Amino acid sequence: MILDRYFARRFLQSFLMIGGVFLTLIMLIDLIEQLRRFEGIDISFAQMLALTMLNAPTAIKEVLPLLMIMSTIVLFIGLARSSELVVTRATGRSGIRALAAPAIVAFIIGVLAVSTLNPIAAATSNRAQQLSDNYRSGGPATLSISGEGLWLRQGSTQGQSVIHATGYGGANEVILFDVTFLSYAPEGGPVRRIDAKSARLEANEWRLSDAKVWELRSGQNPESTATRHEELQIPTTLTQDRVRESLGRPAGISIYDLPDTIRALRLAGFSTKRHEVWYQVELARPLFLMAMVLVGASFTMRHARFGGTGIAVISAVLLGFALYFIRNFAQILGENGQIPVLLAAWGPPIASILLTLGLLLHVEDG
Repeated sequence: MILDRYFARRFLQSFLMIGGVFLTLIMLIDLIEQLRRFEGIDISFAQMLALTMLNAPTAIKEVLPLLMIMSTIVLFIGLARSSELVVTRATGRSGIRALAAPAIVAFIIGVLAVSTLNPIAAATSNRAQQLSDNYRSGGPATLSISGEGLWLRQGSTQGQSVIHATGYGGANEVILFDVTFLSYAPEGGPVRRIDAKSARLEANEWRLSDAKVWELRSGQNPESTATRHEELQIPTTLTQDRVRESLGRPAGISIYDLPDTIRALRLAGFSTKRHEVWYQVELARPLFLMAMVLVGASFTMRHARFGGTGIAVISAVLLGFALYFIRNFAQILGENGQIPVLLAAWGPPIASILLTLGLLLHVEDG
């Protein structure tokens, strides 16, 4: 038990050290990207630094598998060079038994990533997107879906607009059905309402068909001045990619809210495949992080005098990237409905664990 605690502490120290290095690099790269994105826009360095810090939790969550591999490599290469691993095996403890403590620590980190880091990353990424929209167009553009349909909010220097639609369609374009636009002045009061049979999002504008417009002015009956238009164009800062990404972007939703979001999407008639797969992938994250520890250990649990340490490290990292790519590929197949959701989410982590256990057994007893 004392030896297990020692291995667990050494692994956690390696993880925190490497995590700190990666966090610093990620923030520097993201800060440079923010400087490029907001070139020519009047915002301060402190605001760009705040955006960088808000993006950091999401970035760390994405590189956790790589951190696990690197932490395992640092741990076992250090143990091999100090001959501690040799002494451990001389006491009768197998290499796989020595790997139990780091694997358990990786599983606990995975659980914390799902239960704590996931909601934090979702909240900070949404806040970063809102601030970015404010800086670029004067107001945030948000989207939500409920049993009543789809709600959009777009901002500009002329004020905010709230859009409600009961239906959504279009494979390669964004089309809303039974649409209502409610526009607000910069001071906050409503100034216009538009009802339309459909709205098609094109370059920098909504193209409405069969629209009726009410001007909302104080002391005036809106119906008396209402006008009808067979076709009407409304400027917008939204893009088709942004709307489609928001409709299918589960990364901005806390794992605790995902089940309710999936139910709301179903009630509104939207596809839930992407959200279902993402939910299961997040639940399977602790197993995948354990698999990454096994990947790192399968190539580095050897005495330093055997040589070939550099090749072993490169092999571990390449296998880790290959398994990560397979997991992402299975996730895409699941989102497209080509394989079952559970297989897309749980298949790669379980297969990775079995593969690396086979490699470890071959190294230990082969």
